[in-house]
Amino acid sequence: MQITARADYAVRALAELAARTGSATRVELAEAQDIPAKFLEAILSDLKKAGIVVALRGSGGGYVLARPAETVSIADVVRAVDGPLAAVRGLAPEAMRYDGPAEPLRDVWVALRASIRAVLESVTIADLVAGRLPTEVQTLLDVDDAYRRR
Repeated sequence: MQITARADYAVRALAELAARTGSATRVELAEAQDIPAKFLEAILSDLKKAGIVVALRGSGGGYVLARPAETVSIADVVRAVDGPLAAVRGLAPEAMRYDGPAEPLRDVWVALRASIRAVLESVTIADLVAGRLPTEVQTLLDVDDAYRRR
């Protein structure tokens, strides 16, 4: 899985929004997180359609979270802007079929999606704002080579 710019920007904008009191405009969010404002406009539209943010009109307008930050997982955000968490050639992992010695590969893809889901569903926007990660995620970081690129 690759985290797209859309997903990264969306999570950062929501963390910024959750850290504020009241609403914030697209431009304010973009400037605070160094996100191209025009790009953020489309992302906020997707987040609005998914029921994660609400757009307020008028002089005090802007965006606010549609629900408490404690209930918005990173998985919710990624799905809202990018779709499924993991796909193989554009298909759900369980839809894949392989023959011969590659037959168990489908189960590898399903397990990969399950592990991605376990991490992204356990971390909320509130966790980011508070600067804390759930224990199960922190445990993954405590492995000696967690930061080593292979």
